[in-house]
Amino acid sequence: MSRILALSATLLVVLALLAIWLVTLRSGPDDQFAQCRVGQVAGGAEQIGGPFTLLDKTGAEVTDADVITEPTLIYFGYTFCPDVCPLDVTRNAEATDILQENGTSITPVFISIDPARDTPEVVGEFAYNHHERMVGLTGTPEQVKAASQAYRTYYKAHPAEDEYYLVDHSTFSYLVLPEHGFMEFFRRDTTSEKMAETIQCFVENS
Repeated sequence: MSRILALSATLLVVLALLAIWLVTLRSGPDDQFAQCRVGQVAGGAEQIGGPFTLLDKTGAEVTDADVITEPTLIYFGYTFCPDVCPLDVTRNAEATDILQENGTSITPVFISIDPARDTPEVVGEFAYNHHERMVGLTGTPEQVKAASQAYRTYYKAHPAEDEYYLVDHSTFSYLVLPEHGFMEFFRRDTTSEKMAETIQCFVENS
């Protein structure tokens, strides 16, 4: 019995060491951004992000390659959002300004998940009013759904009983680098200062 227990204990130690080695392999010296990461993505960071086609403020079709030409901060929301979106988008704009003061340029992007109300003109004005560098994007329901699925976001509109219906949605902001794709996500409680600090780390190590 003692021999079986000893073998079991040895096996557990080996498995533990193997797990540590795998974690180290994934976020060790080979990961140039290891010191910058603050969040963990189930299934890996490669599960988030990808190509999309949407409409800019003029109604012209643009792709992710057109939009993500420098470090980019992407947020999915809607212009009729009464409280959450304005606060999150303002925070992202503040982080953009902090980085700009430090000599780092990023593009904040607002993607509407309410294409029924958010026309190109409406979303463009909303974005500009929050920051002159912010890009506002919308699209057809199919285009918006595809972009949302690429970034694994959630949204669901309440019954449209009148023009003031609400839309439930996830509230993460996503950092994307043109050369590397999705890098990091930020929760609602992340301050603009912490967001800017983290983005700066990714930029300096890219």
